[in-house]
Amino acid sequence: MEHRSPAVPDRRVPGVPDQRSPAPPDQRVPAVPDQRPPAEAGPRPAVDNDRPPPAEPGSVASRPDSRSATGDPQQPSAEIRSTGLGAGPSPGPENGRRLVAESIALRYDQVSVGYQGTPVLTDIELELRAGERLALVGPNGAGKSTLIKSMLGLTQILGGTATVLGRHPARARGSAGYVPQTDRLDADFPVTVRQVVMMGRYRQLGWWRPARATDRQAVTDALERVGLAGRAKERFGTLSGGQRQRVLLARAIASAPRLLLLDEPFNGVDAISQDAIVRVLQELSFEGTALVISTHDLAVAWDLADQVCLINRRQWAVGPAGETLTAKTLRLAYGSAAIEVAEGRMVVVEP
Repeated sequence: MEHRSPAVPDRRVPGVPDQRSPAPPDQRVPAVPDQRPPAEAGPRPAVDNDRPPPAEPGSVASRPDSRSATGDPQQPSAEIRSTGLGAGPSPGPENGRRLVAESIALRYDQVSVGYQGTPVLTDIELELRAGERLALVGPNGAGKSTLIKSMLGLTQILGGTATVLGRHPARARGSAGYVPQTDRLDADFPVTVRQVVMMGRYRQLGWWRPARATDRQAVTDALERVGLAGRAKERFGTLSGGQRQRVLLARAIASAPRLLLLDEPFNGVDAISQDAIVRVLQELSFEGTALVISTHDLAVAWDLADQVCLINRRQWAVGPAGETLTAKTLRLAYGSAAIEVAEGRMVVVEP
């Protein structure tokens, strides 16, 4: 059955979907029962305050169906050395581990997504729990943005079953935050930094109600979190690309999302802003927010994500970075692209 998302009102910064549009009441996609065998060691605790968080990536066990397209055992990847994003003490409760709840934030079972009945991505199998980080990796045009928009109910689910926070993606939109690519926004739009962040409170405020003290405080807290409280009165378009990206992240934080979707958040971002964004994302995941981050930077995916989903018009592999970002699966997803290690990073050079 074709699922169409409601039209997005053109009243905000262009490129930002309206997070208050209701979905049709009869288009809920049923949840997929969790058919995975129980862990042998019994249920895992929500928080373990006795040990620091692990330093190595890939701490989340891979799904039973994590595989390459061929189904063959995956070979070790070429070396991908750390970018330093995960270095240093981890955020969150002091000396505590990240909160990863048992609740399912996102589940896709053999999902195909596309536009006007034409598939763009097929064979998507995902499961993400609260507090986990998922990186979507693939070349330009692979369908990463389309997949993220499907999680907001903005693209059609053409096959399979999809649930976001236990509901149809469009119905869950009010509990999800979205950070678009800054290069798709109008930098000349006459709005201040604070006004942009206040947009994240509109689903609590409604269209015409004035901001309350709690809303103003949420905006201030979000700007402080991304390090831009001192730029609140400046016009959004006068900031650098990295600062604008941090403002959009603050807007999403102000909405208090349970699931945060970020479309290429590190594109055109300076090192200072990238470090600030990574720090905030780590804090959010420690607090239980599930994260989905699209990126073409393999080193960022390796350092930041619990799971990596490798896509290019279909899903080629999903699981911990060490099992997913292998030379074999990267060749399958990137085709004839040359892969080499340079200056401590895995580089994919497209022909």
